[in-house]
Amino acid sequence: MVVADGMPLVWASRLLRQALPERVTGADLIWSLSAMAARGGWPVYLLGAPPGVAARAAWELADGCRGLRVCGVDAPPYGFDRSEEGVARVREKLVEAQPRIVFVGLGFPLQDRLIAGLRPHLPRTWFVGCGSAIAFAAGSVARAPLWMRRTGTEWLFRLASEPGRLARRYLVDDVPFATRLLTRSLLLRR
Repeated sequence: MVVADGMPLVWASRLLRQALPERVTGADLIWSLSAMAARGGWPVYLLGAPPGVAARAAWELADGCRGLRVCGVDAPPYGFDRSEEGVARVREKLVEAQPRIVFVGLGFPLQDRLIAGLRPHLPRTWFVGCGSAIAFAAGSVARAPLWMRRTGTEWLFRLASEPGRLARRYLVDDVPFATRLLTRSLLLRR
């Protein structure tokens, strides 16, 4: 399942007169899916974020979603994905924990590649690529004010908060992509 995690996708859908109902972020999904998992008795697993952050997020989610069972957390070291041994360690922990939902907060495209490799080993498990959602849930990274999220300017807040990490991604990759997407959508509308 793919959701519209960026406002440019929502804006483009509106330009094409096929409006998506709303933006759906990993930061929102981690809470709504954890609440659903708690009601259904499904164990969840948090994979990603710096050391200690996933454990804090697990505590916050369990505190906010009565009955949630977090069956594991893992913060693999930077570069773990460059060796089969590193990926195997992550896979073994997951298979042993047997979660129904795994929140993978390792960023694009790493989390997407890892999910593709892990799915065959846990075919009944839902994997959710959630970016910084684990850090948001832990409270270790601040989320933009609601008005910025609603107006599509959350990226400016994030850029100001973490310029060293996000400047290239947002300014070199994302802004040109969004410009092309919106321009093409506008042209197709005519």
